[in-house]
Amino acid sequence: MAAFVNHIEEEEEEIVRPVANFSPSIWGDRFLSFSIDNHVSQKYAQEIEALKEETRSMLLAITGRKLVEKLNFIDLIEHLGIAYHFEKEIDDILNRIYNEDSKFEGDEYNDLCICALQFRLLRQHGYNISLKIFSKFQDESGKFKESFASDGVLGLLSLYEASHVRTHGEDILENALNFSTTHLESAVPHLNSPLKEQVTHALEQSLHKGIPRVETRFFISSIYEKDESKNDVLLKFAKLDFNLLQMLHKQELAEVSRWWKELDFVTTLPYARDRVVECYFWALGVYFEPQYSEARVMLTKTLAMASIVDDTFDAYGIVKELETYTDVIQRWDINEIDRLPDYMKISYKALLDLFDDYEKELSSDGRSHVVYHAKERMKELVRSYMVEAKWFIKGHMPPVSEYLSNALVTSTYYLLTTAAYLGMKSSTEQDLEWLSTNPKILEASATFCRVIDDIATYEVEEGRGQIATGIECYMRDYGVSTEEAMNKFQEMGETSWKDVNEGILRPVPVSTEILTRMLNLVRIVDVTYKHNQDGYTHPEKVLKPHIIALLVDSIAI
Repeated sequence: MAAFVNHIEEEEEEIVRPVANFSPSIWGDRFLSFSIDNHVSQKYAQEIEALKEETRSMLLAITGRKLVEKLNFIDLIEHLGIAYHFEKEIDDILNRIYNEDSKFEGDEYNDLCICALQFRLLRQHGYNISLKIFSKFQDESGKFKESFASDGVLGLLSLYEASHVRTHGEDILENALNFSTTHLESAVPHLNSPLKEQVTHALEQSLHKGIPRVETRFFISSIYEKDESKNDVLLKFAKLDFNLLQMLHKQELAEVSRWWKELDFVTTLPYARDRVVECYFWALGVYFEPQYSEARVMLTKTLAMASIVDDTFDAYGIVKELETYTDVIQRWDINEIDRLPDYMKISYKALLDLFDDYEKELSSDGRSHVVYHAKERMKELVRSYMVEAKWFIKGHMPPVSEYLSNALVTSTYYLLTTAAYLGMKSSTEQDLEWLSTNPKILEASATFCRVIDDIATYEVEEGRGQIATGIECYMRDYGVSTEEAMNKFQEMGETSWKDVNEGILRPVPVSTEILTRMLNLVRIVDVTYKHNQDGYTHPEKVLKPHIIALLVDSIAI
């Protein structure tokens, strides 16, 4: 939590508030208005329908072909971002591959590229494929044979991407990561375009841990467009589909931007971060498909409101005010508003209004009851922010275990995951009940968010005099250096990724559709805090290029 200063030594003395001096939004009003050109969108939609049927025919045609053709085609349409049109067909093909090829005995299993691709695709789709698929490529000690390094960059790249879906105790995949990374890094200077760009990009951001839309945009424009063997039907389909969806996304962003501007927090609560565009980008990372339009808007608004509440604790409130704020939010009753100082009334009313809107909106589907779960998570988040505030004010440094159990809540991921399901028509009361028990995959995603955030914000928080940070608590408890504590947190992040990867493997307690949102929330943190940067608070370097690629520039057709 950012610094918290609270000096009220004498009654008469002026209140000294913490000042974070967050930079203003880098976007201004550029996303405030957008209207879809119906003529263009209808033209795109008609063309897409025809291309979709052509692609479906290709997909059905490959079911009787060789394994390599099936895997490559599925991988290609996933890379191009059009696989969501064919989820059932893809799952049927992968299900057959998983059930038929469990011995890995054919000639194709001598090809590292195919084996690694099969392993990654099946794991990403929840099939717990055996590590035995890699045994032909290992020596007696379990290491990858050096001879395979000279077989080609594509095999190494495929192995590298497969290593990122590993779970616990899969040492062979730890070896695969080191082996492939080393050889790919030494190969890069000698590669030609577009393979050079593809390998360089993968080493920076693995496919499995990337944000799907960001990876799709990069692949279409920087890789596949330049591929001499490209399929023009698929390329055109992917471009039209991306641009048509982008129109919907721009429309949604304009809607939330207007909502945000009407709230006028920039004027009334100038201490808080103005990051509604970045919040929408996060929601887009959770789900980009058209059927989740309502869900994206709801998640964006929840994110933006949680950010305001966070900054009220971190960057403005003093302890007496915050205690009242916490209590009033627990009561969740507009009649309590007069207990608050004027500036807190603004965010409190907006918070209650927002959740009232959700209930009205969801009542048309008979789902208004699910809002209760998000409300409870918001109350829980505020209680945990209060705990952090008191630690800071008292100069108290808790044991790292106590810090973490509270900090998993303040990572906001319990709230955000719950909020992500609000607008999903397929999510049920049972899904939200399951989520409220804090299953292992949810704890893992919150842990990843917390430790990666703590590493990225450590120096800023230390500079503001914040001592109850995770890194500081760990250093004190274990008597280690800053660097050792940072490494430990990095290690905890890697462990969390393995838990998430394990959590999507079948049999699963809820639908894959539900679990994918959690996986995507972890991916967003992986991207937003790249190279220990806080890309949410400071979006210029990290998020700005992605936002421009997804929400400003369309793809030339």
